Amino acid sequence: MMGTMRDSTATPSVASLSLSELFFGFLKVGLSGFGGVLPFARRMIVEERHWLNEAEFLDVLSLSQFLPGPNIVNVSVIIGRRFHGVAGSLAATGGLILMPLVIVLVLATVYAQYAHIETVRNALGGMSAAASGLIVATALKLARPIRSSTWQVGVCALAFVAIALLRVPLLWALVVMCPLSFGLAWRTRG
Repeated sequence: MMGTMRDSTATPSVASLSLSELFFGFLKVGLSGFGGVLPFARRMIVEERHWLNEAEFLDVLSLSQFLPGPNIVNVSVIIGRRFHGVAGSLAATGGLILMPLVIVLVLATVYAQYAHIETVRNALGGMSAAASGLIVATALKLARPIRSSTWQVGVCALAFVAIALLRVPLLWALVVMCPLSFGLAWRTRG
């Protein structure tokens, strides 16, 4: 799945997507939430703007999860590069992080003044619950394309059990799960 991105007639050509569209598209994603913007990114990239189809987005996301760094930043770099090389990567990533950076700096300054108030701490707890719900909803949406593949569902279930329930460190889970999933993918595609 992490090989070359599949071609699709639904995605725009390199010439049809401008640097400003990349910047403002990812600026919108960056303004959509904190720490859980992947659902907003997927909706903007796949459903609203049709920059990638579902399979291409999953390929990009798979690669992004394997690379170091935040997944959404990796997604912006990969998509930006796909359409406009290094300049596209800079435009997409700059759009993604510009406003959240400004907002975080402002909020950190305000929080430093009001952190002792119980209501402020409770509001932050509520935001954490909402972000968790977004992550679960996104995982369910992303799982739709693989639901008919028994081995992919099995690998996902095994990874969940290893990491969430057995508390296997992510690095060790990757050391086992990556070769296993690559081998199964190679065997089923042949």
